[in-house]
Amino acid sequence: MYLENLVLDAAQPQVRGQFWEQALGTQTLTDEPDIVETRLSVDGGPTLDLCFQQVTDPVVPAPRLHLDLHAGADQAATVQRLLGLGATHLDLGQGDVPWVVLADPEGHPFCVLEDRETYRDTGPVAAVVVQGHDPGRDAAFWAELTGWREYAGSAPQSLRHPSGRGLVLEFLRGAAPRAGKNQLHLDLRLEADDDLAALVEHVEGLGAVRLDHDWGDLPWTSLQDPSGNEFCFLPARSE
Repeated sequence: MYLENLVLDAAQPQVRGQFWEQALGTQTLTDEPDIVETRLSVDGGPTLDLCFQQVTDPVVPAPRLHLDLHAGADQAATVQRLLGLGATHLDLGQGDVPWVVLADPEGHPFCVLEDRETYRDTGPVAAVVVQGHDPGRDAAFWAELTGWREYAGSAPQSLRHPSGRGLVLEFLRGAAPRAGKNQLHLDLRLEADDDLAALVEHVEGLGAVRLDHDWGDLPWTSLQDPSGNEFCFLPARSE
C-alpha cells in the first residue's frame, strides 16, 4: 500500500478546491459539486491527490492536522498572493513566530513558513502536521503504513518519502484534546497483492482502531491511528 490522498472536508468543495489549486498550482482531476480533486506532483518524489469532499461538520478552530506551505525566499510575497486568493490572517494565540498563520476561504487554518533548509525540494506543501499523544509512536506507526523514512526535520518526529523529495509528515504532541472529526485525513491505497483483512489485523496490532459508522456501504475502510486520527484504506485499483 502507499499514501495516495490528503482528504480535506469542505462545505463548498469547489470554493475550497479552487483556492487550493490556485495556491499550490496543482492539476485538476475531478470537478464535481460534491468533490474536487487536484494532483500535487513533485519531480522525482511522490504524487499525492488533494481531495475536497463535501461535509456539513463545523470547522474546528485548532485542528489536529494542518498544512504548512513552503514560501521560499519571499514569505511576504507568498502571504500577499494567498490573501489575494481569499485567505485571511488568523490569530490562534501563536504569538511572535517566524511563520504566518492564515485561514483558507472556509476558515481552515494553515501556515506559511519562512525559508528553511529542511524544506528544500518539498514543492509548495512543506509539511502535513499531525498532532497526537505520542509523536514517536505515531511516526513509527505511519512509517510502517507508508514506507516513508525517518527524516531530520523541524518537528520532534518527521517522515519523508524514500526519494527525499516532496512534503514531510511531521508529528507533534497535541496541546488540546481531540474535538470532533478531523477535517483533514490521509488515505492509503492498497495494491493488488494486499490482503485487506490481514492489513486491518496488522494495524490493529499496532494500535489502530477500526471505525464503526453509519455512512452506508462504502468501498473504503475507515480507521483511527493510535492517537485517534482518522485514515482510510482504499481498495486496490482494477487492472
